[in-house]
Amino acid sequence: MGNKDILVVDDDTIILDSLCKFLAFEGFQASGVLTLKKAVAKLQEHVYGLVIADINLPDGDGFELLNIIKKDYARTVMIVITGYGTIEGAVKAIKLGAYDYLTKPIIDDELRIAVEKSVKQHILISENEELRSQLEQKYSLENIISHNYKMAKIFDLVEAVADSTSTILMAGPSGTGKSMLARAIHHRSSRSDKPFVEVTCAAIPETLLESELFGHIKGSFTGAVTDKEGKFLAADKGTIFLDEISNASPALQAKLLRVLEDRQFEPVGSNKTRTVDTRIILASNRDLYDDVKHGRFREDLYYRINVVKVDLPPLCERVGDVRPLAEHFLRVYCVQHGREKLGITDEAMEYLERYPWPGNVRELENVIERAVLLSKGKFIGPDDLPESIMQQPSQQQEKFKPMSLKQALVEPEKNFIRQALKANYWNRQATAEALQINRTTLFKKMKQYDLFAEAERLGLT
Repeated sequence: MGNKDILVVDDDTIILDSLCKFLAFEGFQASGVLTLKKAVAKLQEHVYGLVIADINLPDGDGFELLNIIKKDYARTVMIVITGYGTIEGAVKAIKLGAYDYLTKPIIDDELRIAVEKSVKQHILISENEELRSQLEQKYSLENIISHNYKMAKIFDLVEAVADSTSTILMAGPSGTGKSMLARAIHHRSSRSDKPFVEVTCAAIPETLLESELFGHIKGSFTGAVTDKEGKFLAADKGTIFLDEISNASPALQAKLLRVLEDRQFEPVGSNKTRTVDTRIILASNRDLYDDVKHGRFREDLYYRINVVKVDLPPLCERVGDVRPLAEHFLRVYCVQHGREKLGITDEAMEYLERYPWPGNVRELENVIERAVLLSKGKFIGPDDLPESIMQQPSQQQEKFKPMSLKQALVEPEKNFIRQALKANYWNRQATAEALQINRTTLFKKMKQYDLFAEAERLGLT
């Protein structure tokens, strides 16, 4: 199995035996069959890095086998051999996907070189497939961690529109995961094997952004010493993600409007119209509608890009997501940095869940990576967290104020119930069981302490 396994297909038993012995001498595991039917059966039960097949077989031909391999065994490379070599046959074999084409009588050195190159090609194909698989897993929708009902609705929306050509506008503060969600949409679409191109508009000077997106021709401006293809052409047949689109200049906005409507544009300094088939996803951490009202963003462009809108909530409105996200980042960075951590202490987690996270998920990720690197114990504790997180409003008792014991216990009970709800992701049945009370009692307590309103405000009901 693997790179050293080769299947030889030839109806001439003498040639078949000779090829298998030669390959075995060269250090390969070679199997031989006489017919197309037996070759297909072998492919179904074993993984071969290379197939060497004669064009003329008693029950078919090598071209038919080539089509089967191309369709069902993408990692397998094929060399075609024949006793009746023609230029037309060689061209046909290469067009159908054969890696090489040899004619009989086969010379040992030619076969050796062809096999060595084919094995390297198999390794390259396998590595590319593995990388593609890892990317699909990394950017899959299932890899976005959330227990929040608002995020669940977003996932449902993404499922519905991922394979369409509709323009998507994402809104939400920086660090909420807009880029990751855009990649998840791309990898969930039929364009997943095509390019995904990301452009952060705020990171490119306004004078160069148009050239970056649409390209330019030589001499169109100072410094344009060669022709350049822009990001839109690079994303042809795939997806382009324009982050922080609110930074686009009025002139660029006009050009974007045409691209969205016609998928056409001209490179800077050129009169030649280019056409692209590109899925467009845009994002902004500012309120674009507010920009429209104040004349900073074109109204017609806003309504053109606002076909499907995704509003990503900040992390402070997804308190229930802090724990699973922190634990996920802990596992990721323990592996990445070769550290062994058994978990995050309850006290440290309380600090993490109370913190407002102005930098959202990205800030939480950075905090956990820092803790993994700096922590000396097996668990991440409060001392491993930044001072900004530790300097939360003090929970120390205030000065004594005369009141009844019943009144004094109201706030601690409310806080305790709130913590239990958060620990159980605001699931009332699970919380009631944890507190060893019935659901009716919990319901009354939540109503008494206005916890339903709090849950709704946080998007957790």
